[in-house]
Amino acid sequence: MTRLLALLAFIMLTKCQESTTEHQLKSGIYRASLHTQDGYELPFIFKVEAPKRLKIYNAEEVIEVDEITYRNDSVLITTPVFEGYFAAVFEGDNLKGQFIKESRDLVVDFEAEFNQEERFKANAEPKQDVSGVWETVFSPGIAEDTYVAKGIFKQDNGKVTGTFRTTTGDYRFLEGVMDGDSLKLSAFDGSHAFLFVAQVKDSTLEGMFYSGNHFKEPFTAKRNADFELPNTDTLTYLKEGYDTFAFSFPNAEGQMLSLSDERFKDKVVVVQIMGTWCPNCLDESKYYTEFYRANKDKDFEMVALAFEYAKTKAKAFDRIARLQNKLQIEYPILLAQYGGTDKDEAQKKLPMLNHVLSYPTSIFIDKQGKVRKIHTGFNGPATGDKYLEFKAEFEGFVEQLLEE
Repeated sequence: MTRLLALLAFIMLTKCQESTTEHQLKSGIYRASLHTQDGYELPFIFKVEAPKRLKIYNAEEVIEVDEITYRNDSVLITTPVFEGYFAAVFEGDNLKGQFIKESRDLVVDFEAEFNQEERFKANAEPKQDVSGVWETVFSPGIAEDTYVAKGIFKQDNGKVTGTFRTTTGDYRFLEGVMDGDSLKLSAFDGSHAFLFVAQVKDSTLEGMFYSGNHFKEPFTAKRNADFELPNTDTLTYLKEGYDTFAFSFPNAEGQMLSLSDERFKDKVVVVQIMGTWCPNCLDESKYYTEFYRANKDKDFEMVALAFEYAKTKAKAFDRIARLQNKLQIEYPILLAQYGGTDKDEAQKKLPMLNHVLSYPTSIFIDKQGKVRKIHTGFNGPATGDKYLEFKAEFEGFVEQLLEE
């Protein structure tokens, strides 16, 4: 362990350097597993296509990674956009090391085994089929922590895919198995590492949700094909006494931008409350970037307000620049907060809102500067039809505001 920690520290100090090495990732499939609580492992699959290029797979999602550095018998793999990275040593064709997120002081042990393709190993034939809609409650009976979700799953023999939708977003592209009457699902997207394990009966689920090695909570679910979540356009609103939305935050050049600036005058504006660390925000930013590029010549503007975990302003702007460069985002991203993303603190920066409930949140402002709608959360591609529904509603509402 001492040798491993020394190597990891060495990699962290020299991670921007290149060197020749006899040790490189072999082309082919690897099964990686992160160590969570209660002795569970959180698995995911990646495929190495070249020494400095690999792909991470979660159901239909494919994440391309091209920031890979070798030094001696070690490798550093940095996930795209997000700050997290793997620092590992080679053990033959396999890897052993840690997944690290520096700004949050998170370190998770991991290992990866070459030439292994099974995400989860099923020990028994599936006894249940979880296909369909599940009305779900996380942290049931814990008043301050309880929230509802909509589980949506498809099962093909023993393979299960799907997600949990909540009022603040979704739990990504989950993939796993039905092992007898046990459901096992996982996702790793470069930022968040999710594991769900549950016992399944004909119409109920009872299980535990793990996020990395630092958080867990119980959940229960029951079949309910008609279940719907609360309307996400009514959860966040302007407090009494406020009739407009306002902000003034800096860009990377130190210039303060405000909604009262000339660039926003007499235009429809969508304000995106987000963070570079947030996978749902990443999905939303991809879509917003595409939409903005196609509509920026109209009376339309977008601006993002970033709330960052990074401990310094410089590191926060580095994260923002990395996101902008990776996605080629053309609308401005301003730094609203760094050093943490506490929602109560965020709400103090935007006192006209009743609360900041979710990253992301989108605020729709008409040409007269009036807030017309505030949408909490984002239904990403993992939600299927709900994602298509969101895009249609977004585009239709913006078009309506443009025509006024």
